[in-house]
Amino acid sequence: MSTETDDRHRQKMAKKKASRDRLMARKTVGEKGLLIVHTRPGKGKTTAALGMVLRCVGHGLKAGVVQFIKGARDTAERRVLESFGADRVVIRAMGEGFTWETQDRERDVAAARAAWAVAAGMIADPDIRFVLLDELNNVLRYGYLPLDEVLATLHARPADTHVVVTGRGAPEELVAEADLVTEMKLVRHPFKEGIKAQAGIEF
Repeated sequence: MSTETDDRHRQKMAKKKASRDRLMARKTVGEKGLLIVHTRPGKGKTTAALGMVLRCVGHGLKAGVVQFIKGARDTAERRVLESFGADRVVIRAMGEGFTWETQDRERDVAAARAAWAVAAGMIADPDIRFVLLDELNNVLRYGYLPLDEVLATLHARPADTHVVVTGRGAPEELVAEADLVTEMKLVRHPFKEGIKAQAGIEF
């Protein structure tokens, strides 16, 4: 690489660093519990949230996970998280499978209410610093829980508690309340090509 190219690169990176330093100097809020939403049809919403669970565990923060749709079926993530011990991660799979499998709205609503009671307890627990509400968006979309009640609980959470909500079709009111929103865009999925769910990828 020529000296001229090296100089241009160095000048460019110096400008970037100066810009970044100015940006960081304006960040005056310290630690804050964030409300995070992962939504839309693309794959990876729960996967990304589980990555955050691992980060929290790595930082010594206790995490809680409530799965609103997933039920008794064994999953790899549940096995891994349970291996950390309940003093570090509490995971509760409280769904009964997808709604088209139960075909019983009353039963689905009851399961959602039971899961929300556990979730609200985790959110209020000062020892739990991170709570993942997996597939809660789907539950809200079907009207199984009152949105106002959910939003009130999320709004009243302890100041240093992070909450991540996953699932398609996040309500606009939840999106408006969130600090961070990520929309997963579906570009291509092997399921549409007749390929079944794969161990290590979907479960």
